[in-house]
Amino acid sequence: MSSDMSNSDRVQKLHAGGPTGPIEKRWDQHRFDMKLVNPANKRKFDVIIVGSGLAGASAAATMAELGYNVKVFCYQDSPRRAHSIAAQGGINAAKNYQNDGDSIHRLFYDTVKGGDFRARESNVYRLAQISVNIIDQAVAQGVPFAREYGGLLDNRSFGGAQVSRTFYARGQTGQQLLLGAYQALEKAIHSGKVKMFPRTEMLDLVVVDGVARGIVTRNLVTGKVEAHAGHAVVLATGGYSNVFYLSTNAMGCNATAAWRAYKRGAFFANPCYTQIHPTCIPVKGEYQSKLTLMSESLRNDGRVWVSSKQGDTRKAKDIPDAERDYYLERKYPSFGNLVPRDVASRNAKYVCDEGRGVGGGEAVYLDFRDAIKRDGRDVIAAKYGNLFHMYHKITAEDPYEMPMKIFPAPHYTMGGLWVDYNLMSNLPGLHVIGEANFSDHGSNRLGASALMQGLADGYFVLPYTIGHFLATHKPETMGADHPAFVAAKQEVEGRIDGIVANNGSETVDSFHRKLGRIMWNHCGMSRNAEGLRSAIDEIKDLRGRFWQNVSVTGQKGSLNQVLERAGRVADFLELGELMCKDALTREESCGGHFREEHQTPEGEALRDDEKFCHAAAWGYEGEDAEPTRHVEELDFEYVKLTQRSYK
Repeated sequence: MSSDMSNSDRVQKLHAGGPTGPIEKRWDQHRFDMKLVNPANKRKFDVIIVGSGLAGASAAATMAELGYNVKVFCYQDSPRRAHSIAAQGGINAAKNYQNDGDSIHRLFYDTVKGGDFRARESNVYRLAQISVNIIDQAVAQGVPFAREYGGLLDNRSFGGAQVSRTFYARGQTGQQLLLGAYQALEKAIHSGKVKMFPRTEMLDLVVVDGVARGIVTRNLVTGKVEAHAGHAVVLATGGYSNVFYLSTNAMGCNATAAWRAYKRGAFFANPCYTQIHPTCIPVKGEYQSKLTLMSESLRNDGRVWVSSKQGDTRKAKDIPDAERDYYLERKYPSFGNLVPRDVASRNAKYVCDEGRGVGGGEAVYLDFRDAIKRDGRDVIAAKYGNLFHMYHKITAEDPYEMPMKIFPAPHYTMGGLWVDYNLMSNLPGLHVIGEANFSDHGSNRLGASALMQGLADGYFVLPYTIGHFLATHKPETMGADHPAFVAAKQEVEGRIDGIVANNGSETVDSFHRKLGRIMWNHCGMSRNAEGLRSAIDEIKDLRGRFWQNVSVTGQKGSLNQVLERAGRVADFLELGELMCKDALTREESCGGHFREEHQTPEGEALRDDEKFCHAAAWGYEGEDAEPTRHVEELDFEYVKLTQRSYK
């Protein structure tokens, strides 16, 4: 490629490579058409999986059960500490146990509509199909889902749906599902088919002749940098909401693995699609480092409201019903408090901007008074007791006696590395699953669908599609002494040396906090062109100061958490700029991407289907070059493009 090639000359039209024909038959036909690896040959292939949450653990256990040799890497001390464990409210599946009109097609439709028509139909339908198998798999593993009196698994409702399809284990669904996947993973470790590398962070992807063949890692205890070769690489490393500094993600969640892959040639799709969750405990102080989520399931029985009056300082119990504005029920009578997350979050912002927020102005009430009167305290405690306990411990306020205070906060990221229908990136050999890819949620994820996607990818999709890659590409065995691995390892060590050499006066966290404030103010719940341009300039300046004046104490050859965080924040500083560029370029509003210049008279997101009915996938072109914006057109055969309405 010549150095003087213009950016426009590099633009690619991306294609998912998915099957055609009746949508309900596409995945079954595709599975049959894919090439297989026979059992005797599977033991000849080594698969590297980075991340051991629900997506990574389920993929590793399944691949090992099939006979592949699997290496699993995670930066935690145990796969049980993956952020998947924090998911609270449930997992969707179209089993229609409630006999309330649910179906695979309805889950498919709700997901496409909930994502504001910015997801692939084929991927979403496959997800809805597989959802029914996930529940059976989890039950067989012993996941203790709630059950109703007759013995069937119980369901509850989540935002963006008018049926009850969410299976749950109190407010600990992610934890229980992860324990099931973890035990399957441990069985594979015991059998010798999985080798586990805990406390090990991926710092680069190794690409040989255009194919992903391995990774470079740093042992977080000893500081040792090593290269690992395989026949295929799988990233299951979660999302990037910690770019906002304050988010509902675990503090260790980061974007480094995905960002290293991006800088090695993998396209990053729709980075501006970030989800702001409406049900979070509000920020309390300048030096707070993490936000705590209250499950969306609480909106089944809790009613969201604020005072009808501006600047009302009365206690909740002193505000009569006639002066309470149950604004979601008022504006969206069909869905009420169970509107999708982006709609609920924006409306909370609107009432707070009007001066009607509570608890200092940056919160709204989530009130269980009426539910407790109707069903009794014991019933509400049985449904949500652990969540109420968590809220009480954090805020010192009893939600049985007074309403919770909640406010939107960064949560999930719908953007991620671009993948085709087979979950493989544009780099052959690099597969990306779970939240780390962009594929299934469009511009807004419905509640209880994160666990569904992670387990669908890991248990039921990747094991087929990665086999097809191995059978068709037949990659040769390669050792970590290959020149490409040696060069990548040297680059990682040089980057670490560059970070450690900094002897400035500002802490890593201070840079991260400043970046988070820029992102929240200009690329958070709402965005506009002026703010995004300002953010891009501010981030560039902040990144320059980071490399000039960041303070990194300690040595590289030992446990050094400051060094870990510095590397992650350096990547967040680059990712934040790309997010703002993506948001600036997408001149429409859709789902969680709300451009103030593009809204309906009622303040709803206003899409531009003529110009932006596509996924944008950004390609890295070098340190000082503008990234290239590639496009994958989205075609809708089974869902009609309409203005999304939950009224």
